[in-house]
Amino acid sequence: MKQRSLFASCSLLILASLCLAFVAIVIFNNLLPARARQSFGTPSPALDGLEKVYLSTKLVLQENDLLLPLNPGGSPEPFRVELGEPAYLVIERLTDAGLIRNGEALQDYLQYSGLDTTLQAGDYQLSPAMNAVQIALTIQDATPTQVDFTILPGWRMEEIAASLATSGLEISDQEFISYARQPIRGYHFAEDNPIGSTMEGFLSPGTYQLSRDLNIESFIDTLLSNFDVSLNPELVHGFELQGLDVYQAVTLASIIEREAIIDEEMPLIASVFLNRLNAGIKLDSDPTVQYAIGYNETQNTWWTNPLSLQNLEIDSPYNTYLYPGLPPGPIANPGLSALQAVAFPEESPYYYFRAACDGSRRHVFAQTFDEHVGNACP
Repeated sequence: MKQRSLFASCSLLILASLCLAFVAIVIFNNLLPARARQSFGTPSPALDGLEKVYLSTKLVLQENDLLLPLNPGGSPEPFRVELGEPAYLVIERLTDAGLIRNGEALQDYLQYSGLDTTLQAGDYQLSPAMNAVQIALTIQDATPTQVDFTILPGWRMEEIAASLATSGLEISDQEFISYARQPIRGYHFAEDNPIGSTMEGFLSPGTYQLSRDLNIESFIDTLLSNFDVSLNPELVHGFELQGLDVYQAVTLASIIEREAIIDEEMPLIASVFLNRLNAGIKLDSDPTVQYAIGYNETQNTWWTNPLSLQNLEIDSPYNTYLYPGLPPGPIANPGLSALQAVAFPEESPYYYFRAACDGSRRHVFAQTFDEHVGNACP
C-alpha cells in the first residue's frame, strides 16, 4: 500500500514538472517573443525559431540597457563608421566613447533585428542621451542632418533658388523666390530701403552649414543676419563718404561684383563708377543690361553674353546705357570684397575700363573715350 502511495506521489511530481516545463516552453515560445516584438520590433526573417526565442529572451532581460540612455543630459558628438567596419568593432568604439552601457545587449539587438549587416559608413552626431536602439537606427542612415549650402558672390536670387533643388534642404525654388521678393523687415540696415525693394543684394554670399529641415523663414534670416554682421560701422561710414546710403552702396557693389573677375581690381573699378556718377555720366554697365534681359534660354544663363546692340537698347530702368545714375536696385548679391571696394575705392582719374586682350581676365583703364576706344582688342 505504501509503495502504491509513493508511486502515485512520484507520478504527480513528474506530472507537475512536465506541466511546469510545458508552461515554460509556452512562455519562451510565445510570451517572451511577443514582449520582445512589442519593445524591439519584428525579428529578422533570417533567424530560425530557436534563435528568435533565444534572442527575444536576452532582449527582454536586457531591456533597460537598450531602452534607457546612458546619460540623459549628454551632448551630441561626432562618430564615424568606417567603410567595411564590422558591427562588433563599431559596438566596441560606441562603448569606449561612453555612448552605450552594454555592448553585448546592442549586439543582440542588431542580430535580432537584422541590422548588424546594414550599418552605413559615414559621419554621425551621436549622444549618450540617445538609447542604444536609437543609436543603432541612426547608424543605418549616413544622410547627414546638416548640409553645406554655398551662395557664390554675384548670384542673383534666381540662381540661389536654382541651387536649392540639389542642396538637400527642404525648401523649394518657388518658395524661396516668393519670400525673397518681399521687402526686408526687422533689420535696421533696411529701414530706408525704397518701397517695392526686394531682398536682392542682401542675401549674403558664403558657405553655410544648415539643418536639412530648416524652414524658409530661418533660411532667409540666416542670410540676412550674415549681411548684417558684415555691415560694420567702418563700412557704413565709407559708404557715406562716397555720398551713398546702404541701399545705393549695395546696388553699386552688385554691379562691381558682376564686372570684376579678379577681386583686387574691385577698388579701381569702383573708382571708375564713382567718378562717372559724380560727373553725371551714365554708368554704361553690361551687367545691368544682362539683369534687365533676364534668363536667356538659348545660352541657359541669367547673364547673356555677348550683348548685341539690340540688347543695349532694351527699355528698362536697369539699363544704364539708357538711364543715368544707379539702377533701381541691386542686380545680384555682392560679396564683402565688392562692398569694401565701394566703401574704400581707389582714387583714380579713370572714367572707362574694358577687358584686357591678353587673356589675363584683368581690365585696362582709360581717362578719355578716345583712349578707351584705343584699348579695344584688334
